[in-house]
Amino acid sequence: MTNSTIALFGATGRTGRLVLAQALADGHTVRALARRPEAITQASDRLTIVPGDVLDAAAVERTLRGTDAVISVFGHVKGSPPTVQTDGTRNIVEAMQREQITRIISLSGGGLPAEEHDRPGVADRVIRFLLKTLAPQVLDDARRHLEVLKNSGLDWTVVRGPRLTDAPVTGTYRVGWVGVNASTQISRGDLARFILSQVDDRQFVRELPFVSR
Repeated sequence: MTNSTIALFGATGRTGRLVLAQALADGHTVRALARRPEAITQASDRLTIVPGDVLDAAAVERTLRGTDAVISVFGHVKGSPPTVQTDGTRNIVEAMQREQITRIISLSGGGLPAEEHDRPGVADRVIRFLLKTLAPQVLDDARRHLEVLKNSGLDWTVVRGPRLTDAPVTGTYRVGWVGVNASTQISRGDLARFILSQVDDRQFVRELPFVSR
């Protein structure tokens, strides 16, 4: 893996913190946008924290300047607008186009379907039903954010995960599709490892790989 300068959105989340820590451990330089900069506890001369919100286009553009690739792991938190992922992703995409950055890796869940490849089993269908019933706005937002990426002309990958755990990092995971060479959980640390691997890996450009234990 070559060392890159990465723009990171969602660095204070439970998965984002692990992405940030792993990126720095791997030797990458990171520019991280944070609404609460004090929530980022890592310190490195290769880390720049940009105060701001992903819904602020100017803050997004400041974060992207001088970077090679984008990792987007922000999502819905308490009080988020129902279209936060779509609107934030649109800000990121438009700034990437202006800055001529082409690579973006975005995190979503297994409830977002990849119709061409997924073969959901009973457990998967139950999970999707619950998502549609209990959190329809989150699933709708995920679908719309995917459309923004599909229409962007960029080299995007949407990484999908199942139930996330805080189990120790194993360095071992499966990359498949929902119901195909897949389980129903993965540790956040292993998911972070895969997300970072996609900065250089071109196998899943314009695809929605599903990563699980």
